[in-house]
Amino acid sequence: MDTRGPAGPSAAARRDFYWLRSFVAGGVAGCCAKTTIAPLDRVKILLQAHNHHYKHLGVFSTLCAVPKKEGYLGLYKGNGAMMIRIFPYGAIQFMAFDQYKKLIRKKLGISGHVHNLMAGSMAGITAVICTYPLDMVRARLAFQVKGEHKYTGIIHAFKTIYTKEGGYIGFYRGLMPTVVGMAPYAGFSFFTFSTLKSIGLAQAPNLVGRPSLDNPEVLVLKTHVSLLCGGMAGTIAQTISYPLDVTRRRMQLGGALPDADKCL
Repeated sequence: MDTRGPAGPSAAARRDFYWLRSFVAGGVAGCCAKTTIAPLDRVKILLQAHNHHYKHLGVFSTLCAVPKKEGYLGLYKGNGAMMIRIFPYGAIQFMAFDQYKKLIRKKLGISGHVHNLMAGSMAGITAVICTYPLDMVRARLAFQVKGEHKYTGIIHAFKTIYTKEGGYIGFYRGLMPTVVGMAPYAGFSFFTFSTLKSIGLAQAPNLVGRPSLDNPEVLVLKTHVSLLCGGMAGTIAQTISYPLDVTRRRMQLGGALPDADKCL
């Protein structure tokens, strides 16, 4: 069926293309970002749960010690599961954010910063719940040290957790602190980014903005400015929710920890 009218594509066709583009862009952006910081992410997991090989070291010391003990690929342990997870996670989060914004505006009549905060929180929680089993598997794989492997790969980890830890429930250990932590993380992330974007485009449009490719009359942030704002937003949001992130990791790793009975 031809979706084009006299003036071009129909509104439905443009909307479908927009969501497809958002899905691909969100997923690719998430994969690129997580691959870049994968070494630091693995170090974070090792130190959060006090892996006995590295718990006496700091961040930079661990970054140096991992390649010596496990090779440079050791810095990317668990990255495969992360990549499988982050594409749907990023895509679901960005798509859900727009949907929740429209829903909140329509049902509650709320707009502005509070609107972005609520929509961001709901989008983050939705994405976390949908992809949580992959985050569990990624944490288990990343915590393993060479010579002490309990899991041989992603599929084996899924089978082992399902068989030995209560079926599907085993994949959701630590979900509660994750959901509680994602509310402030996602909310403050989107809230801070939206606020910085609004202030920047209002106060210095020529310095930080450029015409949108879709609509030249609309200004969007320049790439380097968007990166800077995103980094600031992520730093603030991560700091606020970090204690709950530590709790989540301890619960996810379960029996791999010496004090597992204290992390139920």
